Amino acid sequence: MLYPTAQAWRDAPSKRVVLFAMSGLGKTHVSSMLRASGDWFHYSIDYRIGTRYMGEYIVDNAKREAMKVPFLRDLLMTDSIYIGSNLSFENLKPVSAYLGKPGDSAKGGMPIAEYRRRQEQFRRAEMQALLDTGYFIDRAQDLYGYPHFVCDTGGSICEWVDPEDPRDEILTALSEVALMVWIRGSDEHTAELIRRFDRAPKPMAYQPQFLDRAWRAYLDETGLAEDAVDPDAFIRWTYARALAHRQPLYEAIARNWGVTVEAADLAGVQTEAGFQDLIAGALPS
Repeated sequence: MLYPTAQAWRDAPSKRVVLFAMSGLGKTHVSSMLRASGDWFHYSIDYRIGTRYMGEYIVDNAKREAMKVPFLRDLLMTDSIYIGSNLSFENLKPVSAYLGKPGDSAKGGMPIAEYRRRQEQFRRAEMQALLDTGYFIDRAQDLYGYPHFVCDTGGSICEWVDPEDPRDEILTALSEVALMVWIRGSDEHTAELIRRFDRAPKPMAYQPQFLDRAWRAYLDETGLAEDAVDPDAFIRWTYARALAHRQPLYEAIARNWGVTVEAADLAGVQTEAGFQDLIAGALPS
């Protein structure tokens, strides 16, 4: 590890961490808190995906919908209006809206083939955004003079890596430049995430093999045709299974490549010093 002991972490003039966990356990909150302290550069993987690697897909999709409206079509064709996405660290809805959900088009879904195509676009984008971390560490120091760096990953990082492979390209690249930190939720956190998701289901990215198994199982269980699936119902049905699928992957990443902190402990962190103490407590003394 980049910081083999708590003392090495405390003494390091440049502290770099990669936070990973399910969405909703505090990654972006603590990253924003560190950024606000003035000494930490906040690198958001999802923001990088939306602005660098999927920006054209997102905007073209919005233009495609606008072209269906004669009034907007005329304005677009004469370059009279401009369509863009207003992404921010706190608002990543353009990315999730593009990913969408499979199922009945009358209920906001899309054909499963198109859904798989967009999932593959996201997979490539997230893998590259993760590999860009080292570049942004150098950029943050050389260009802006930030001494410290926090990488705020998406919940799907575990879908594209093999934590049991010591030669995994992404995990090797990340662990060479930063400390991998898993934010582990409790059973109560998991139950709350499921309740929250059930109230407002949102698009997610899945490992292709997991998605194929889930889609076949849902069709078999419900007896529905692909174009009759309620998109939100499928996403809700899949979410708890996705949590169970990801948990051992997160655990293996932390065991083989980094450290673990509890989500409950992170929730109590209010300052940069408190965060540094929390990480020190997760490292060998």
